[in-house]
Amino acid sequence: MHIKTSDQEKLKLGLGNYTCNWGVHICGLYETEKERDEIIIGFLSQGVHDKDIQIYCPVEQSPETFKEKFQNANPECNCGADGCEDFHILSAKEMYYPDGHFSPKAMDKYLNDFFIESQKNGKRNVRATAEMVWALDAIPGVEDLMVYESRLNYFIPGKPWISICLYNVNKFSGSTIMNVLKTHPYTISGGVITQNPFFVHPDKWLAENAPEYLY
Repeated sequence: MHIKTSDQEKLKLGLGNYTCNWGVHICGLYETEKERDEIIIGFLSQGVHDKDIQIYCPVEQSPETFKEKFQNANPECNCGADGCEDFHILSAKEMYYPDGHFSPKAMDKYLNDFFIESQKNGKRNVRATAEMVWALDAIPGVEDLMVYESRLNYFIPGKPWISICLYNVNKFSGSTIMNVLKTHPYTISGGVITQNPFFVHPDKWLAENAPEYLY
């Protein structure tokens, strides 16, 4: 089933028979480890098959646990091993708050620098996914997480990039999940991918919630 998410090229999500288009920001909502892993393993396994550049930030499981699961699902693949240049497994600290402080503007620069580097030898598709439970810790600046999520809707469109932000609905409050829905144009829930009717364009969301972060 194809979900038209942009005017860019089509890709296989690796989830059921779903396809969509590059340049999209999706939230993955899950309740169980099995649901979470089905999204992660399916999404990244398809990326290996398609030779995409991949970013994954594990939090609820260790990198070693993930690598074992991924290797079992992809026995022919050495991706996720040390030295694999196209498969980046990053800790939450490495990715989101390397200096101990979370900043949407710093994230803008980090992702833009990563994208520029990824394209230096020609066009490459990028798949990114992260378990967002790191944001439940008392990290300075984490109150701006939804600002970052909203601003991703400026960064991702038009690029050969797809991000799936993974939220455990058993750990986040209902109000936080509502804001997650307001900042992601598409959702995965129960294995079903849909356009999100609660999504608010970043121009409007930021104007109402964080006008200092409007472009």
